[in-house]
Amino acid sequence: MNAASTRETSVAVGANPFSRWAVLALVLIGSALFLALLWMIGTGTGFGSTNDGQAHADGRGLNGYAAMADYLERRGHPVIRARNAGQLDQPGLLVLTPPAGADGEAIEKIVSKRRYAGPTLVILPKWMAFPSGSEQKDAKPGWVNLQGMQPLEWRGFLDDVTVVQGDVDANGKPAHWRGLGGEGTLPGGKYLQSGQGDALVPLVREQDGRTLAAFLDDGGSYPALEEEALGVMRSEPEDEDRYPLVLVFEPDLVDNWGMADRRSAQLVDSLLAASELEPEGRVTFDLTMNGFGRAQNLLTMAFTPPFLAATLCLLLAGLVLGWRAFLRFGPPLATERAIAFGKRALVANSAGLVLRSRRLHLIGAPYADRARDRLIQALALPRSLAPDQAEAAIDRALASRRVEAEPFSAIAARLRHARKSHDLVKAARDLHALERMLTR
Repeated sequence: MNAASTRETSVAVGANPFSRWAVLALVLIGSALFLALLWMIGTGTGFGSTNDGQAHADGRGLNGYAAMADYLERRGHPVIRARNAGQLDQPGLLVLTPPAGADGEAIEKIVSKRRYAGPTLVILPKWMAFPSGSEQKDAKPGWVNLQGMQPLEWRGFLDDVTVVQGDVDANGKPAHWRGLGGEGTLPGGKYLQSGQGDALVPLVREQDGRTLAAFLDDGGSYPALEEEALGVMRSEPEDEDRYPLVLVFEPDLVDNWGMADRRSAQLVDSLLAASELEPEGRVTFDLTMNGFGRAQNLLTMAFTPPFLAATLCLLLAGLVLGWRAFLRFGPPLATERAIAFGKRALVANSAGLVLRSRRLHLIGAPYADRARDRLIQALALPRSLAPDQAEAAIDRALASRRVEAEPFSAIAARLRHARKSHDLVKAARDLHALERMLTR
């Protein structure tokens, strides 16, 4: 049997098995993943796709409005896809795309709440849409098949307005629209949706006169819309602070199917300009009524303004603390002695103890006695003298040298009776000066 030699490597006891860069990488990657998880939970990102083939701003089928939202973003408008009811009250244009089964009273509540915050655009649904089958080649997620119109009735919202669903012209030609400074042809299909009502002022009409888009004549003053209107307002403008409510009855004017025609894009620009939206004004597409609303919580608020600033400050503070900890990586340095060696350190420590105990007035008398003992020795006075006799002898020795000088006994008395730190220090300095004068 042959013995095989083995080579062993050992790690010193107490040595760190990881390098500082490996630890830094682990901390940074773990922190980034944790923050990403918090952000995903707070914003709802990554928890199911909103591209479900329905008529809303994230729908990419023929009946969706993703093309309109993308177009407005490219035109410089900040586009918000609102999934929280609190975002619907912000300034700017609000685009509502409720489904056919929406609650009309809920729509009315949203519209009424923001009449003085910004214009509102309501796009009515039209198509019954079904997901594309697997047998359809090259079908992408969110694509749909349109199979007729679905009935629409929103009780509680504009009950005096009627939605009319019918066929295109009997001559078989495509529907031709005109209004807002442009004209074009609706995409293929034999169905047309329009609106009727005394409070409607037409903005876009089909060639036979049916109203495809209009704004509400509700007593507000809308000069830009009146200039583009295809009809006249019946009420007198009374409220100049109210923003308009615009209704698009025929969604093929602005949905993905219609936006394939550049004339529909021009229609969207004209519609937003007439609705009193600024050139770079904010546009909010509502997703709450399409089933994508979520309740607001503390984690959601942490990643939305104005609380986002506080969150970023906390993250920055954590980054600074982590960097400081990283720079200290390794075994701690040996600490210094709490009380250093030497007379100077002993005096400093004693002085610090007296100062912390707030007993400064107790050191005046011992200091005066110690100064008297040193002068007795320096002047060669008998050590058997009583304290009073010794101080009298020191006063006589001082008077022989400088008559006008303050006696030792007076300075010592001041030092013994001093209670404030200022008086104590002044008396001690005077006594030290007197001592130097007598011993020089």
